[in-house]
Amino acid sequence: MWRKRAVFILAACIVLLSVLLGRLAQIQLLQTENFTENGINLLEASVQQRSQEMILDTGRGNFVDRHGDPLTHTYKPVLILFPFLANMDWNVKQVSDITGASEYALRYAVEQAKEPIAFGSPKPLELTSVQMQQINELQIPGVFAVDKKYHLLDNPAEQLIGITSMNKEVVQQRYPDKQLSEDTMVGVTGMEKSFDEFLLPEGNSKLVYHVDAIGGPLFGIDVKYVEPANPYYPVNIRTTLDHDIQAIAEEVTDKHEIQRGGLVLIDIETNSVLASVSRPSINKSNPFEEETGGTENLMVKQQIMGSVFKTVVAAAAIDYQLADSSRLFDCSKTITGEPDMNYDHGMLNFNDSFARSCNITFATLAKELKEIDPHILEEYAEKLSLTGGVGWHGDIYHFEDFHQLQDEDEGRVFLSDDARKDSNFVGLTGIGQHEVRATPLAVANMMAAIARGGKKEMVRVASGVEYKNHTSLLEFKEKPIAGDNLSPYTAINMQKLLREVVLDEEGTGRWFQNLPYAVAGKSGTAQTGAMSGEVELHNKWFAGYFPYDQPKYALVTVNLDVPADSGGVNPLFAEMVEKLYEYDQESS
Repeated sequence: MWRKRAVFILAACIVLLSVLLGRLAQIQLLQTENFTENGINLLEASVQQRSQEMILDTGRGNFVDRHGDPLTHTYKPVLILFPFLANMDWNVKQVSDITGASEYALRYAVEQAKEPIAFGSPKPLELTSVQMQQINELQIPGVFAVDKKYHLLDNPAEQLIGITSMNKEVVQQRYPDKQLSEDTMVGVTGMEKSFDEFLLPEGNSKLVYHVDAIGGPLFGIDVKYVEPANPYYPVNIRTTLDHDIQAIAEEVTDKHEIQRGGLVLIDIETNSVLASVSRPSINKSNPFEEETGGTENLMVKQQIMGSVFKTVVAAAAIDYQLADSSRLFDCSKTITGEPDMNYDHGMLNFNDSFARSCNITFATLAKELKEIDPHILEEYAEKLSLTGGVGWHGDIYHFEDFHQLQDEDEGRVFLSDDARKDSNFVGLTGIGQHEVRATPLAVANMMAAIARGGKKEMVRVASGVEYKNHTSLLEFKEKPIAGDNLSPYTAINMQKLLREVVLDEEGTGRWFQNLPYAVAGKSGTAQTGAMSGEVELHNKWFAGYFPYDQPKYALVTVNLDVPADSGGVNPLFAEMVEKLYEYDQESS
């Protein structure tokens, strides 16, 4: 009997030892980087457990403006103190004399620290280059003067640049073949998302101090500086934004209390975005909350555009010889032929109809164009780059069809053949209602194309990717948008029409007659069908370019979901023009 018990006990011990050995093999050999269903990296956890470290730079790439000035980060010269100093007799007086910080403050900071700190955080003491040199010459273990990277809390063009997040599932899904740490930050919106693979870190730059189980020195009091092996990383994405102009744009947009909307400004010569503002701002505490998160960049999202679309109808009417100046339209009536209770312009010709934004004229022309060819409006919307997306894309490096703006919507004219065939729907389409949609970015690009004589180009938000030492990794060169352009003849006539919107004493842009830059453009007020109580909400636009004789800027301002009797964007557009004129005068 005892032999059976012994055999049973021995077998149980063997099984138990086998289980323990299997578990040990799982921990030590098989799942060292992906332990349990939580995917714990045991190697990283082990290193973290036996070390204290101060991250100086996460290694993720950065965004800079067109002049190379940082947009998302800054480097601050700071004083790093390690907690083991609390148990040492160190030369606190000399550090105090150099930095101007009191001995008491320095000692207290060390005594309270559980991990390495930048002295003075959350607003660290910033050192001069002379102070940094003097501190490092002291060679005090655990005391360092270094440049530490800080991410800016209030980023310019925050929706365009985008945000990052620590998301293990996204890392594994997006980069299944890369050996990335589970706490790798990845881009989830905007350019952070589009350029994510360029921005991925090669490793941290950090100060590391190894400790034992109770936090004491493991290898003496040596602190090591660790940085990525590749000296060319992290990279910089050189955007086309101008930091100063972006600051002006954000200040002016907020001054005019735009709650939902914003502006986009394009440099016509290079067809690049100089400034982009989207409101509401990002809610830092809950950015992905649907109603108040603010992460969505409304400048690349399709919107109902209203009378701005008359630009497309006018271009088609010119080419198909429907813009006869002797022909008159009854602009005291609505598009259904009933008396217009809001506007009584009387009989107007084509040019005056455009300047004063007469609805019946362009509803009538849209119907006549439909009879010639049901696809004409779509054809001209494409010629003016309102549909199909306008952000830069193409094959680069090892990316096929890389898109600088992955979150960009495409515009549209019709959703269905039924709408295209229905005269009533076509009439509504002619005034930018019904199914017509375009992004503010595409509208700005339309204005830039007309200003250039009809030539349409892709819009860039980045001009290149640079190595850490500022040498070029790749360039995003100017590229045309595929397809037909407006003819130079039509473009010239459209330029005159857009200018007349401002010059006409009853034109919808007459508010801009006395601006320092001569403006050409088109207004728009679109019914959205949405209600706030018993009040219908509208989208209000002004899209244009300036100076008229030597076009430099294309600007779109838009205020979304506002009542008909408030929320106009003319003051915003006008002040932005004035500020740009002042900026150009100071820069010249």
